[in-house]
Amino acid sequence: MSSSRSDVRAGASAETDPLRPADHIDSEAPGDDIAQPKLGFTGWLRWGWRQLTSMRVAIILLLVLAIAAIPGSIFPQRSADPNGVIKWKADNPDLFPVLDRLSLFDVYTSPWFSAIYLLLFLSLIGCIIPRIKHHLKALRAQPPRTPARLSRLDDHLERSWVPESVDGPDAPTGSATHDAGAGRAIDVAQKQLKALGYRVARYDRGTVRSVSAERGYLRETGNLVFHISLLGVLVAVGVGGGFAYTGQKVVIEGRNFVNILTDYDSINRGRFVGDDALQPYRMTLDSFDIAYQPPGTAGAGQAGDFSANVTVTEADDSEHKGAVRVNHPLGIGADKVYLLGNGYAPSITVRNAEGEVVTSGPVAFLPQDNNMTSLGVLKVPDGMPEQMALTGFFYPTAGKLSTGAYTSAYPDLYGPLLTLDVYVGDLGIDDGTPQSVYVLDTNPMDKLTGRGTDVKSIELEPGKTAELPNGMGTVTFEDESPAGAKDFTKSVKRYVSLQIHHDESAVWVLVFAVLALVGLALALFVPRRRMWVKATPRDDGVTLEYAGLARGEDPTLASAVDDLASGHERLLDGSAPRHSESRKTPTAPEEG
Repeated sequence: MSSSRSDVRAGASAETDPLRPADHIDSEAPGDDIAQPKLGFTGWLRWGWRQLTSMRVAIILLLVLAIAAIPGSIFPQRSADPNGVIKWKADNPDLFPVLDRLSLFDVYTSPWFSAIYLLLFLSLIGCIIPRIKHHLKALRAQPPRTPARLSRLDDHLERSWVPESVDGPDAPTGSATHDAGAGRAIDVAQKQLKALGYRVARYDRGTVRSVSAERGYLRETGNLVFHISLLGVLVAVGVGGGFAYTGQKVVIEGRNFVNILTDYDSINRGRFVGDDALQPYRMTLDSFDIAYQPPGTAGAGQAGDFSANVTVTEADDSEHKGAVRVNHPLGIGADKVYLLGNGYAPSITVRNAEGEVVTSGPVAFLPQDNNMTSLGVLKVPDGMPEQMALTGFFYPTAGKLSTGAYTSAYPDLYGPLLTLDVYVGDLGIDDGTPQSVYVLDTNPMDKLTGRGTDVKSIELEPGKTAELPNGMGTVTFEDESPAGAKDFTKSVKRYVSLQIHHDESAVWVLVFAVLALVGLALALFVPRRRMWVKATPRDDGVTLEYAGLARGEDPTLASAVDDLASGHERLLDGSAPRHSESRKTPTAPEEG
């Protein structure tokens, strides 16, 4: 029944229902359809800009940027850990191409991350500029007029005050005394509020005197400083990234690293970094010191301290010593040198059948466990009848498992052993395709020793030599121990993996980050409030009203009004209020 009445009612026109105006929302004037205006291309652009530059969208974009950065901490990044990317690819050959197309290994330079970054940049600019204009206008404006009825405010206090009479022939008497007292009370209140840091303005209407005061604009200033600092961080990171570079280098004890592009194992540089932009210096790894917990103790084999001791030679041939430790980078000019990892580099010499040295030198082996069982590859493209590669494991303190396989029982050099397998065939380097020195594609090669063949793997201790299969020559595990050494503790060289990072924008990022914290503290803890003092002369004295209004939550506003009234009373020549005070407090609504 009610539904039918509603339908009839909704379909009624102004003619059938005289109580319904012709322009009512439900009226249906014939031939008078409402036509919505079309925004057009410019209108849609204006609408989109207003949405983008709203504070709500800026906060959403900031949150989206934080979420978009998460993959950068989950997956290894080419800019920071290229070897980790290579290992991830080897461990996940099927999934890697999919994630690589999504730029998950180059998150911070990916198109989608850059799009979010630029949108946030534009949004912050669009938010900040209008707010700065509005804030500057508000700073120049006078405090608002005193409301006519201060008693309507929640934080309101009213007191009666009788001014003292002044003797003399020209002294005011009666109501004139009270009128002069009202003016004096507001003069005192004005000075009091100024001393408290308020901006004040005097508003008198007839005999009613009042002063309006406000403070807390530092809150909005802090808010703007916070957002401008965020914008500064974005600019510093974006622009500074174009002048920054990060490179990795493996340096073996006794060898040098020269800070030029061709001496890096891998390097990622900003678009504005030229070939000659790197600071010229040479760094020599003198030694690598590491201390392990002794066997038989709690935490045996755990490393207690790392120190890569280096000598840095500047462009003017001046030298200085330094050390690179974990979490303690070495500063060389504007570069920071970080210690990423370390390992062993057994020195291997390969000779052909005629006894000629084909290759000789330390080879970096990658650690596979906490006891430094290490895996390495040595490629020999020339000097042999055909291309050859040696792959093997290095065990600092070799021990045998029940299966007969070797393992390392301790990370230090107490019984080093090197096992090698020999491969011959195409190394895949003739076509110029870059390859990792730590990875060997064995598919196009033939295995001559080790598991799956009739020949055992080559096993060598420091200083020993073994024959290569098929009379190809010999391989020697060189002993690097100093003369007179009685054990193997110095028989194998160590290497360190270093990261050289150059980013002069880091100082600016720090400055803007500190400013952002300062601005946030001001925005959170500086109250924005307005205060009024009104003096109304009466026949029996002067009625003084005190009121406050906060912009936002301000739990201390009531006590601020009390303190203002108490301080004002003390300043009025010590006069005490004659009548009891009255305060308006918020009351809860009655339940129906």
